[in-house]
Amino acid sequence: MAQQHGKASMKRSKPSYLYSIIGVALVLFILGVLGWIFLNFHKVGTTLRENIQIHAWLNTSNKKSIDSVQAFIGAQPYVKSMEYVTKEKAREIYNKDGNESWEKILTDNPLPESIDFFAKAEYVNKDSLEIISQSLAARFPTAISEIQYPKDLVVTITDRARKIGIALLIIAILLSTVVMVSIDSTIRLAMFSNRFLIKTMQMVGATRGFIARPMNLRAIINGLISSAIAIAAIWAVIIWLETYIPDMVALRDTRNYLILFGSIILIGVGISVYSTHRSVMKYLKMKLDELY
Repeated sequence: MAQQHGKASMKRSKPSYLYSIIGVALVLFILGVLGWIFLNFHKVGTTLRENIQIHAWLNTSNKKSIDSVQAFIGAQPYVKSMEYVTKEKAREIYNKDGNESWEKILTDNPLPESIDFFAKAEYVNKDSLEIISQSLAARFPTAISEIQYPKDLVVTITDRARKIGIALLIIAILLSTVVMVSIDSTIRLAMFSNRFLIKTMQMVGATRGFIARPMNLRAIINGLISSAIAIAAIWAVIIWLETYIPDMVALRDTRNYLILFGSIILIGVGISVYSTHRSVMKYLKMKLDELY
C-alpha cells in the first residue's frame, strides 16, 4: 500500500511537459506566420521599388559624351542596373509595346537615345529621386535633356509601404508582447506542478544551482522541440501556399528564412529558460506553507 502510494506521489511530481511544448509551439507558430508576412511584405516592396525604370534622355550623339554619362551613372551607389538604349533599341521597344508604327509617315527615327537604369530600393522615393535628377541634369546639361520616371507611382508605393509597414510593426509589437506573456504563463503553469519537488530538493540540502540546472537544461530542450514544431508547421504552410499560388515561389529568400527561423528558436528557447529559471527561484524563496 505504501509502495503504491509512493509510486503515485512520484507520478504526480513527475514534470508534465507535453502541454507546455504544444502550447509554446502554437504561440511560436502564430508569431512565425506574422514574421513571414512581414518579411515578404518587405521583399515585395523592395521588388516593386527596384522595378521602377528611370530614363535619362540624351540630346547628343557624341560617343565620347555618351560614354562619359554612362560611366558616371554606372559608378553611382544608387544604381542597381543600367542599360544604354540606342535609337534602334528604342524602336524595338516602341514596336514591342504595341504602339502604332510611325515608319509609314517618317523616314528618320524620332526616338531619342537614353540611358535607362533601375535604382536600389532605398533610393526610390520622391526626395532621393529628385536629388538624383537634379544632380545628373546639373552635371551633364548638354548631354541629358530630361530625367523621367513615374513620379505618381513612386509617391503611391512609398506612401502605402510606409502605412502598411507601420501597421505591421504595431501588430508585431502587440503580438510579440502577447506571445511572450503566453509562453511565460504556459511555462509557469507547467512548473507549478513541480513546486513541491523543487522545495523537497531544497530541504534535503540541494543548492539552488543544482536544482535549477537540470530544469534549465530541460527548458532548453523543450524550447528547441517547440521551435522545431513551429518551424515545421510554418514551412508546411509555405509549401501549401506555393502549391496553390505558384508566383509565391519568387518570394523565397534563404536569408529571410534564416532570420525568421533563427528568431523563432531564440524566442522559444530564451523565454522557456527565463520563465523556468524564474519559477524555480520563486518556489525556492517561498516557505513550505505558501506552496499550498
